[in-house]
Amino acid sequence: MTKIFIDGSAGTTGLRIYERLAERKDLELCTLSDELRKDPAARKDAICSADIAFLCLPDAAAIEAVGLAGDAGTVIIDTSTAHRTAEGWTYGFPELKGLREEIRSSKRIANPGCHASGFLALAAPLIEGGLLKKEAALTSFSITGYSGGGKKMISEYEAPEGRDPLYDAPRQYGITQMHKHLPEMQKVSGLAKAPVFCPIVADYYSGMEVTIPVFADDLTAGMDEICAFYKEYYKGGDLVRYEDSAGFGGFISAAAMKGRDDMLVTVTGNSERILLISLFDNLGKGASGAAIQNMNIVMGVPETTGLVL
Repeated sequence: MTKIFIDGSAGTTGLRIYERLAERKDLELCTLSDELRKDPAARKDAICSADIAFLCLPDAAAIEAVGLAGDAGTVIIDTSTAHRTAEGWTYGFPELKGLREEIRSSKRIANPGCHASGFLALAAPLIEGGLLKKEAALTSFSITGYSGGGKKMISEYEAPEGRDPLYDAPRQYGITQMHKHLPEMQKVSGLAKAPVFCPIVADYYSGMEVTIPVFADDLTAGMDEICAFYKEYYKGGDLVRYEDSAGFGGFISAAAMKGRDDMLVTVTGNSERILLISLFDNLGKGASGAAIQNMNIVMGVPETTGLVL
């Protein structure tokens, strides 16, 4: 039986991972009491005695946790931003070429950011395949439910009274173009420069829609070829797949994949201006679902075990 420890199980992602794994009969969950969950000695013992440890912590605390682990041999899956572009860490998006094999044997796995997951599912394969120029000056916007902001934002949006009326409309953030997901979006995709990125939070709980608008001049293929490329690239995948945009009826909702752990990729537009779009749940393939998928790969069990599809 595989022994699991979740460091930071009180947060949104950690709690969701815990609730899902508690149903598994092939796992033993190690927990700490409220009095001990911030105690370095107790955390060190729990991390080092586990086969796999999830870090669901702020960046500084995640770095500290890795230090506590030392050379114990525990597989660490870090859901923070701290190690996504760090040397010695494997980026945990197995659908991208070569990463599944790396994840399977890695002791240090960085779970992708939610916005970054949607962006990379679209951009990285096209750059790798030579269909999108790596020198392209891309823009991207991403619409997310408020659960992505954690407990504080959830409480703000769900306040029973006195809520700011500005929360009734979508709100753009990351407006200084310093969003924490930008480094991984550029590095993992292979882009020569980071995109202009515009994340937007709206008044619904979960679900995410990431869009990359592309001019034909930045592509070496037409829309039909791009659709065919995605269909082939994600062929046979249970957690990321291509779907024709015609099935959406002209409207694509950011809540289309709410409550699920898989992702849809689609393409629309015309011969001059093309939209690359990914749809998923920011708490699913964008967070806890992706972390559990990575754990399943390390364990050698089917990747979809315990996931909602």
